[in-house]
Amino acid sequence: MKIASGIVLAALTVGLSAGTLSAEPLKTMGEVGSALQSCWGPPIGAAKGSITLQFSFKRDGTLIGQPKATSIRVDGDADQRNKLVQAATEAVQKCVPLTFAPKLADGMAGTVFTLQLASPKPQ
Repeated sequence: MKIASGIVLAALTVGLSAGTLSAEPLKTMGEVGSALQSCWGPPIGAAKGSITLQFSFKRDGTLIGQPKATSIRVDGDADQRNKLVQAATEAVQKCVPLTFAPKLADGMAGTVFTLQLASPKPQ
């Protein structure tokens, strides 16, 4: 996954619990990717597929606007596609605000990030 700024957002499958997210500020983009992936859960009965979202953060860890779907691949009908888009968008929204370490926050604001989420969720 490439990000417009050239930073790579790792879509790691190592999850962090909600308690861990608030306990320690995120220091790397890999940690940000892990935090976002930990919030993802495909809808029950979701078709196989993937969705790529783009979004930006403010320094305080909140989103600038809404996540935007830039690529959607679903083995299903329009209803399955809509459910996947909604679930992915909600997953990112429920993860914020994230807490960034000051050094990461300094380079974060306004950068466009790309995150791919899959259904079923990789183990």
